[in-house]
Amino acid sequence: MDLKNKNKICFLQKRHGLRPAFRAHPQPLKPSLATAIQTVENAGAGPEEHLAEALVSIGNLAHNYRCVRQRVGDACRVMGIVKANAYGHGAEHVSKALEGLGVRDFGVANIEEAIRLRSRGGISGNSAILAFCPPLPSHVPLFLRHDVDATVCNFDTLRSAESIAGAENKQLRVHVKVDTGMGRLGSAPANALQLLRAVDESPSLLLAGVYTHFAQSTLADTFAQNQLDSFKHVCAEFEHHAGRRVCKHAANSGAILGRTDSFLDMVRPGIMLYGYTPDEHTPCHTGLRPVMQLQARVIFVKEVPAGTTVSYNRTWTAPSKRLIATISAGYADGYHRALSNRAAVVIRGKRYRQAGTVTMDQIMVDLGNDSDVRVGDPAVLFGWDGPSAADLAKEAGTISYELLCAVSPRVVRSVV
Repeated sequence: MDLKNKNKICFLQKRHGLRPAFRAHPQPLKPSLATAIQTVENAGAGPEEHLAEALVSIGNLAHNYRCVRQRVGDACRVMGIVKANAYGHGAEHVSKALEGLGVRDFGVANIEEAIRLRSRGGISGNSAILAFCPPLPSHVPLFLRHDVDATVCNFDTLRSAESIAGAENKQLRVHVKVDTGMGRLGSAPANALQLLRAVDESPSLLLAGVYTHFAQSTLADTFAQNQLDSFKHVCAEFEHHAGRRVCKHAANSGAILGRTDSFLDMVRPGIMLYGYTPDEHTPCHTGLRPVMQLQARVIFVKEVPAGTTVSYNRTWTAPSKRLIATISAGYADGYHRALSNRAAVVIRGKRYRQAGTVTMDQIMVDLGNDSDVRVGDPAVLFGWDGPSAADLAKEAGTISYELLCAVSPRVVRSVV
């Protein structure tokens, strides 16, 4: 903006008593406002009957962990994948429960998630936390301070991590990632041996592991087999030159269920821990149990005549006189808008069709002529008492991972 126009805008603002639309720097809170905010923060947890609630079953989590353990055997380490707030379930209580079951390795997306796990989750220094995103140079001190394992994919990351750790007279634990075909992160197999040897020879770095990630772990195809063969070749070459073993890991949930030759020294179950398989191609494992149940409340019931339309764009029309219930959850809570007119909700053990476009804060349900439903009744959107997240994902044209991760922060997580 040139000076002439800027002065003109300032003149008009003063003339009409207007404040600037924005300021270059944030302004400090007025004392009264700061006090009000603190009062709200200290006000407590809110009502006991939550309008939108995610029940998290630690019993089902433990059952699924035992399924993993039974599948891979006692000799194989298990890294609990708790990134993205444990796939929406609540990383702090999920991690503590897994640690209580004997898990000593955890996987998160980045350093921010790792710090929260150490501080709020109470995960002790006896358990390792691996951040899958390679550290920026400015993040390396945080990895050292919070005892978090870093992913190294290239020599740039290696050199910055080595320099900063050396300057602090500390040793950073790292896992080298090899890109065998995912095309996302990692060293090319042709360069991986040199990178592994450089990490192993650095006094400021400790090689804690080497890993890769499958692009198609659920299909018994040649591409996945080529990935595994390439990874094993890199690891064998390194171990031969180094004269020692290194912790090798490749298997995610799909590989745990379908590729016994990929177990190696450690496996990384994610979606499997939370009760689901990656997709319809995964070998069936009926023993898994959903860990989350998303439910809301009936907040309004009304009778409508035939021909009444419901919700935005009038996408549903009552075929006859009906009862319509309004449920206290919408897409802002993580209930996918693509489920409009496609999903079912369970109230008092009975399934009812969702009616009309999913709105930000509510959905509507066609009760037919069933007058047993009352305001305050829980409505199960997905979980052990209703449709599964996989069922809804299929209707929405997505995957169960996305639905679970989409459950928003305003939905209360309650451990059961």
